[in-house]
Amino acid sequence: MTTEALTPDAVTVEDLTVLFPVRSGVLRRLTGTVRAVDGVSFTVPARTIVTIVGESGSGKTTTGRALVGLSPIASGRVRVHGTDLNELRRDRTLPRLSQIVYQDPYASLNPRMTVRAMIAEVVTVHGTVPRHETAEQVTKLLGQVGLQPELADRYPHELSGGQRQRAAIARALAVEPRFIVCDEIVSALDVSVQGQIVNLLKDLRRDRDVSFLFISHDMSVVRHISDQVVVMYGGRIMESAPCEELFTTPRHPYTHALLAAVPVPDPRSPGLRDGVRIRAEPPDPASVLAGCRFQRSCPFATEICREGDPPPQLPAGGPGHTVACHHADTPAVRTALSPERTPAP
Repeated sequence: MTTEALTPDAVTVEDLTVLFPVRSGVLRRLTGTVRAVDGVSFTVPARTIVTIVGESGSGKTTTGRALVGLSPIASGRVRVHGTDLNELRRDRTLPRLSQIVYQDPYASLNPRMTVRAMIAEVVTVHGTVPRHETAEQVTKLLGQVGLQPELADRYPHELSGGQRQRAAIARALAVEPRFIVCDEIVSALDVSVQGQIVNLLKDLRRDRDVSFLFISHDMSVVRHISDQVVVMYGGRIMESAPCEELFTTPRHPYTHALLAAVPVPDPRSPGLRDGVRIRAEPPDPASVLAGCRFQRSCPFATEICREGDPPPQLPAGGPGHTVACHHADTPAVRTALSPERTPAP
């Protein structure tokens, strides 16, 4: 694939649906289906960081895995730099365009190989540089992710959590991808190390012309790293907006509830603690209700919310701000979700 064939968007997702069968009994008969992702559409522009945020079970990880060909797509279309995902999988081009970095780097790194050997193996297999330049390329990649050269001959168990995550990022970069999915890669790290990894990704986006899909549940990290934020709940997109606009002008009650959960410096400050309430567990993806997925938790839900699933609509906000809510523009919701009530993480 030539660079002339690349489009301005790194990834385009259209009506993506991912289903998982539910089997039970000794014969493992099919008894149901889990709609892990249901009709999701969004775009990751080139050289941007788009974040998917939501509770556990919202479908964000499954979405990320589907974009790199690791989760089966029941329907919909995914295009990576203008080429259909299925075509890329058939001609084995996908690994050279898309990579994924997991939450637990220790589980994804080979414990019997040094950092140098793991990265050299990827460089050699994919032939990104001539064989005699492999050692130089490994050193270059380690430098780009901030790892000292003396760490190259260590095994994963000899590295700290942040160092292991940097090694995993270096290995992903070894195939020179244009798009990388980062699945909760800072959730298990200390706050100071989180900041280092986040800044590293922002530098890589600029220096290596890489686009990122960043998956997280930490709104503070999301605000620091994102260009665009996609809010998911129950396998559907509730709201999508440019990062700062989403934090200052949330339009969906669920987004408002996520922001309300962000700790505030002064515990006596009301912030959004008395705002929209959400229940402890997300909806059951194996038993999808008709209508809006958030209806059981939303204090603004009415009969129309139980009858039909709201399509994404363009609210009165800026370009690229969409919200799937029947009542996003009603006075009651607009007042409850006003910017004055939104805390800064």
